[in-house]
Amino acid sequence: MLPDLKRLIEESTVAFADIADQLAGQAIELPSWAFGNSGTRFRVFGTPGTPRTVQEKIADAAKVHELTGLAPTVALHIPWDQVDDYAALGRFAGDHGLRLGTVNSNTFQDDLYKFGSLTHTDEAVRRKAVEHHFECIEIMHQTGSQDLKIWLADGTNYPGQGDLRGRQDRLAESLQTIYDRLGDGQRLVLEYKFFEPAFYHTDVPDWGTSYAHVSALGERAMVCLDTGHHAPGTNIEFIVAQLLRLGKLGSFDFNSRFYADDDLIVGAADPFQLFRILHEVVRGGGFGPDSPVAFMLDQCHNVEDKIPGQIRSVLNVQEMTARALLVDRAALATAQEAGDVLGANGILMDAFYTDVRPDLAAWRESRGLPADPMRSYAESGHQQRLAAERVGGAQSGWGA
Repeated sequence: MLPDLKRLIEESTVAFADIADQLAGQAIELPSWAFGNSGTRFRVFGTPGTPRTVQEKIADAAKVHELTGLAPTVALHIPWDQVDDYAALGRFAGDHGLRLGTVNSNTFQDDLYKFGSLTHTDEAVRRKAVEHHFECIEIMHQTGSQDLKIWLADGTNYPGQGDLRGRQDRLAESLQTIYDRLGDGQRLVLEYKFFEPAFYHTDVPDWGTSYAHVSALGERAMVCLDTGHHAPGTNIEFIVAQLLRLGKLGSFDFNSRFYADDDLIVGAADPFQLFRILHEVVRGGGFGPDSPVAFMLDQCHNVEDKIPGQIRSVLNVQEMTARALLVDRAALATAQEAGDVLGANGILMDAFYTDVRPDLAAWRESRGLPADPMRSYAESGHQQRLAAERVGGAQSGWGA
């Protein structure tokens, strides 16, 4: 290693004070369905205090934002969050300090979609699926939502079951019809998932397929990257870097996985992976006031309480974002260009191992937030009050 390079790396320091202002604008959208009951494919578990209405889901999301200052919007899932008056729902959210965010479509819980929705061979089925997305766009008009997010369960289980090329052609046609209905300032974000519930092939299984479709649609069509939707060993941060380079990363669905689409608390399985992803987000211009990339959670709290589960999740994203911002990028670039393998790796690892929790606690207190939102919630008795008050009625869960 050259002496000047060695000195540069040794002196590589970015202080928390240097990044504090950048953290102030971070926003992580919460999914309404995270506050409902969930479980495994074998059982959905009930929990005392679970919301029974979309209004109660919004109220729970507001508690997360109240304690963290990180979650100003909540995403809707249609028809799970269907109401008669979306303008009134938007006002309800506003009264709780929130805005309504992404509208998520659902074409995977109707018997008609057994063999596909936007890819179905029957034109009438495809038309029903397209019209559902038209309904979602109308809801966006009423709520002021920017993004229509589409995830499809379409695919096949057996070789020969369907015409792979024909399904892609029908998907492209259906997506174009939906895209053409978007209003000014609205986007279509297409999610991908490599398997489940289709096991032989999925119609949108990877980022490349999603990218191919959204590129054909237009500049307001983007890719949604769900961190749990990849095969083991996939280098997700490379996908992040590539989509940012191509200008097509529209949003994240943050969660964590051990084996498949586990939908666990983000950062629970591999905090270092979350750091690496956020490092590429920052490196590629995906973080900040001018970034088109939306951060959202997509998780199911099966055994833990939902509100603290969401609090823990947004804090994990904030912590790893802070660590990613601490990377000395000038020193890192110098080491990389010089071919200093261990020096470059050391700069990245120094940022990852920096304990930013005390600084974040002080940062929160300076903004009138509790230093430890998890402890504040646990000591507030709010969870116990919800359990006592929300008695009777049908608890929300998958499908409601």
